[in-house]
Amino acid sequence: MPQMSKAYEPGKIEEKWYNFWLDRGYFTPKIDSKRKPFVITMPPANVTGDLHLGHALTTSLEDIMTRWHRMRGEPTLWLPGTDHAGIATQVLVELELAKQGLTKTDIGRQRFLEMTWEWANKSRKSINRQHQLLGASCDWTRDCFTLDEGPSRAVRTAFVRLYHRGLVYRGERMINWCPRCQTALSDLEVEHKDITGHLYYVRYPLARREGFITIATTRPETIFGDTAVAVNPMDPRNKDLTGETAILPIIDKRVPVIADEAVDPSFGTGALKITPAHDPTDFEVAQRHHLPLVDIMNPDATMNENAGPYKGFDRFSCREKMVAHLRDAGLLEKVEPYLHSVGHCTRCNTLVEPKVSMQWFVHTQPLAEAAIRAVKDGRITIIPQHFNKVYFEWMDDIKDWCISRQLWWGHRIPVWYCQRCGKVTVSVEQPDACQHCGSNQITQDPDVLDTWFSSALWTHSTLGWPVDTDDLRYFYPTSVMETGYDILFFWVARMIMMGLEDTGQVPFHTVYLHGLLRDEHGDKMSKLRGNVINPTEAIAQYGVDALRLALTTGSSPGNDINLGKGKLESSRHFVNKLWNASRYILSSIDAEATRGRALPSADTHSAKTVEDRWIQSRLNHLIGNVSRLMEHFQFGEAGWQIYDFLWSEFCDWYIEIAKIRLRDMGSALPTDGDTSGDSPLSLLATTLEKSLRLLHPFMPFVTEELWQRLSERVADRSQMSDSLAIAPYPTAHEHLLDPQAERAMNATIDIIRSVRKARTEHQVEAHQWIGCQVYAGQLLPVIASQARSIETLARARPLAILDRHDRKPQGGEEFVLVLKEAEVVLTKAGVADQLTVKRRLMAESKSIEARVAGVVARLNDSAFQTKAPPRIVETEKHKLAALEDKLRRLQSELSQLE
Repeated sequence: MPQMSKAYEPGKIEEKWYNFWLDRGYFTPKIDSKRKPFVITMPPANVTGDLHLGHALTTSLEDIMTRWHRMRGEPTLWLPGTDHAGIATQVLVELELAKQGLTKTDIGRQRFLEMTWEWANKSRKSINRQHQLLGASCDWTRDCFTLDEGPSRAVRTAFVRLYHRGLVYRGERMINWCPRCQTALSDLEVEHKDITGHLYYVRYPLARREGFITIATTRPETIFGDTAVAVNPMDPRNKDLTGETAILPIIDKRVPVIADEAVDPSFGTGALKITPAHDPTDFEVAQRHHLPLVDIMNPDATMNENAGPYKGFDRFSCREKMVAHLRDAGLLEKVEPYLHSVGHCTRCNTLVEPKVSMQWFVHTQPLAEAAIRAVKDGRITIIPQHFNKVYFEWMDDIKDWCISRQLWWGHRIPVWYCQRCGKVTVSVEQPDACQHCGSNQITQDPDVLDTWFSSALWTHSTLGWPVDTDDLRYFYPTSVMETGYDILFFWVARMIMMGLEDTGQVPFHTVYLHGLLRDEHGDKMSKLRGNVINPTEAIAQYGVDALRLALTTGSSPGNDINLGKGKLESSRHFVNKLWNASRYILSSIDAEATRGRALPSADTHSAKTVEDRWIQSRLNHLIGNVSRLMEHFQFGEAGWQIYDFLWSEFCDWYIEIAKIRLRDMGSALPTDGDTSGDSPLSLLATTLEKSLRLLHPFMPFVTEELWQRLSERVADRSQMSDSLAIAPYPTAHEHLLDPQAERAMNATIDIIRSVRKARTEHQVEAHQWIGCQVYAGQLLPVIASQARSIETLARARPLAILDRHDRKPQGGEEFVLVLKEAEVVLTKAGVADQLTVKRRLMAESKSIEARVAGVVARLNDSAFQTKAPPRIVETEKHKLAALEDKLRRLQSELSQLE
């Protein structure tokens, strides 16, 4: 390999290693009936453009899982794919046509579909390239698109099966209608926003007696569709009007006044206009009272022939004209400001029109019952668990699902209407004739299916269902479905329903829900706020590994994630720190080789010194913790612990101490039969190698580059894998845990830190030495063994490490630091006066007294004593003993200053 650059240059390295992994086929698993596979099906990105930061988060989390399981030796499949995104993609292509002054009807369905396929194919290539840029270790040989032939057959099969089971039906129901997209929408495709409108009080003349009945409405333009006026039977204000006839303004149409408990007496006047073709509640009232439905709008939300003189008007223009007309006729009693929630199309932001329409629906209740049982009986686990409650509430109250869309782009509904007998043919294959009468005069339903219908089949349609393929038998059910909590109902619940319905098995065993991304202040990212981070730009500036680390470190399931430039820069600094630390280790190995010393081993090093035993112990603690955290899907905490170990314990302490040892060894020549002496290089190499394996799922590119460079320089290269991507994930060795070494090194680090802090507080020049005496008790021998490190890293000279019992206080001439395991006395004149020392010791003593009181209170609490595990109680007792010991030593120091 070429010589390492002084700073990490991500671009070239990322492309090099991704191509290496692809060429070696590491991402394509082989079916092994003796081993259980780990399987994730990628949430298919919409072919509507580039990936955004949310996709980068999803990709990073799923790749962490995938790489971790692959390194554990499991057959691992991460199946990638993209979604045709019916409405969203069609809207974009229509906008492109509009730039040319054209509409889809101008070019016809066939040409429009050809254009949309061109768009989709171009977008798919771009999306796949961006996933690869992010390091996604997907099996690209199994890449799927929801409109591919396999998934398309699965969609038709699922529809036909549901139809024959009576779970798919066609009927006239209240639906959400988007006038811009001119299609039905499911409830989940409607976003409700609070808008300030008006409440209009309109007088309806009574037909059989003098007077009026006054109604309140936010939509006076729908008066033309009224078929009744309703009052609450318990409302005394309007009770005597039940059975009367009211006259609709402008068109003089007579409608009955009826009583229904659905009317809210507190709204307006307590009298409600009933417009069953344009309001969900009114539709239900009409069903109970057998009222007719009058549709007053065209698909584009202009008024139709039922609107009388306002035929052809836009709905909002009609409202404006209607209000003026009512005012002139003396029928507008008053107008009040009114804040209310109004549905908007999630794709184009147009105000949705409630509308009765003939559509195809899925009867979801039987499917939902099975899906509820799957979570309740533990076949599916939702992480975090508190989303169970939300899931059950939604599933218990589930409504039938409108699955037909008045679009051209999507899966055509597999239903054909016979012009001779009027019956329908429902078939997976395109029929030549009506299956009822044999006539060839049949036409296919022009509508397509809701995009979420095909997405609901994603886990099994991508593996070959309904064909009984090898992939389906081995890889289904999948292991984990990872996605954002915001589409738990859009997608996850529907996958569970359809997976159970189609295969009889759950589609996955675990649902992992991540949170939403917000800026560093916790605000929602939006183009309007100017706080959106473009992942491609972030990669160019910080590198893929830094972006992945910033997205995942510190995150937790179901909680939103704050991300800003500060976190990205911090992650880049970490990458550079790892790079430079590795560069030092590798250059040190090279330097040793030139002196004739043998290459170090990447296997476990026999630790002799305290610091060697300490770093081995800390590394094995880390490995054990990370393994447990990964098992419990705590990826953010696992990443943070690896980060903290490498930055602080390994780079800031062990490498710095190792540098001192290597410098001291620099002039020594190897003796016969001894090629390494007490060199820390083997342990440096071992710790780095295992750390790179730990970190690889989080930061795959820089770890692969460094691991490959390290593997060239170790003696046992032939025993290592060809790539870090398939190297075994580290396992902890309990026999290497060393509490005594950890205690000793914690004391050493505490001493160095305290001296450094004192130097900073008292503005001692960096190059200047400061006299120091360390007084220790039980740990005296091991602290004394670290004298060289303390002297060098604390800039402490002369340095004396003495027994605590030999101490002779010098009063105000000393600057005393009372630590957990030692007292540090700084003797340099002018560091601090006696009053300053006394104030600091008194403040610290007061703080320790408060902590002692807190622990004592806890230990005396009967509830704590009976409920806390014994190990926790014992930990608190040890903590109390340590605090009381430190308090005694602080008070002793204070007594010397009296």
